[in-house]
Amino acid sequence: MGLTVSVVALALTDRGMDLFQMSLLFGVYSITTMAMELPFGGLADSIGRKPVFLTAVIASLISLALFLSTSDFHVLALSFAFIGFGRALRSGTLDAWFVESFRAAAPNVDVQPALAKAQWANAVGLAIGAVVGGVLPDVFGPVAERLGFSAYDVSYAASFGVMLGVFGYTVLAIVESPRPLNFTALRQGFASVPSVIRDASILALRHPALSILLAALAFFLMATNPVEVIWPTHAKPMLEEGYANTVIGFVTATYFFSIALGASLSALISRMFRRRHAMTLAATLACLAGVQIALAGQGGIIGFVAVFILYSVILGVSETPASSILHRCVEDRQRSTMLSLRSLIQQLGAAFGLVLAGALAEVYSTPVAWVVGAGFLLIAVVLTLVLARRLAAQGDS
Repeated sequence: MGLTVSVVALALTDRGMDLFQMSLLFGVYSITTMAMELPFGGLADSIGRKPVFLTAVIASLISLALFLSTSDFHVLALSFAFIGFGRALRSGTLDAWFVESFRAAAPNVDVQPALAKAQWANAVGLAIGAVVGGVLPDVFGPVAERLGFSAYDVSYAASFGVMLGVFGYTVLAIVESPRPLNFTALRQGFASVPSVIRDASILALRHPALSILLAALAFFLMATNPVEVIWPTHAKPMLEEGYANTVIGFVTATYFFSIALGASLSALISRMFRRRHAMTLAATLACLAGVQIALAGQGGIIGFVAVFILYSVILGVSETPASSILHRCVEDRQRSTMLSLRSLIQQLGAAFGLVLAGALAEVYSTPVAWVVGAGFLLIAVVLTLVLARRLAAQGDS
């Protein structure tokens, strides 16, 4: 996936999309992922992890083919819908297969170190893909343009080739006992969506701390997702044309590693706040708001990259305290339901934030959109401080 992630915003700009249209396309992706993740969540348990993952790869191939074939907004929207469909399908599929296969082969061996290696491989893959995806348009873009294609089509074509390799590798390397097709499970998955949302909403309303946390996370995504999506379009004019895409690829790779660094620092920072997770989250979000405003004020590439790296590290720090609060507030029987609601609310927040930021960026400028987004982060800080007080009154952290 890294081959396209560093150039997607630039490729859309090259296809004539303005920032508002771009934000709408990412909104389509968010809403499709959100709508499909709930009904397809249990499908891999019913018909097997391998066929569901292969279907997700096919959806990604269709998305890439659609993207390469058009500059039309509506067809691009269909392409982004297939990205979201593939994301919803593959979520957790091979992870579950790996854990089950590992435990069957080595029942008395701790799986956590292996999972950590897998997560590191995921980050490295994204980072390498981001670098290569940025280099390809600079190196082969002129050839592609002479042939009548976009320079960024080179990265998308490379991604299509790699995805074909993923499909073949999965067919050969992933061994899973076939399971009977269970269309009843799929039908029940769609039928259960309203009840899942209803049960999760009732649970959140009965537990005010959860409601406050989910609202804060929605405002958090409203603020940060537009930065993560459209920053390449803001940074590219600061760079020389001949190597701009390569630099953006390297910065994207640094972004992934910075988030991983922030995640690794989160335990240390939590100890500094005496494991009061709500206070840790409030402080993290306040820092993020300040850094987002600072990022909006950068006019040179060196300053922008330095502040963006700091921003990414803080993003990585923010995940652990939020998850810790959520998991502490729910029981095991409620956990999957609440995680589904969290995903739903965050995707809604991300989609709304993207559309609003795209409109503001088109009318005013990208820095103005980011500064407005920092206001959403400050709202999240206030909500998190209210949450901290409520948890303290309950004797929790």
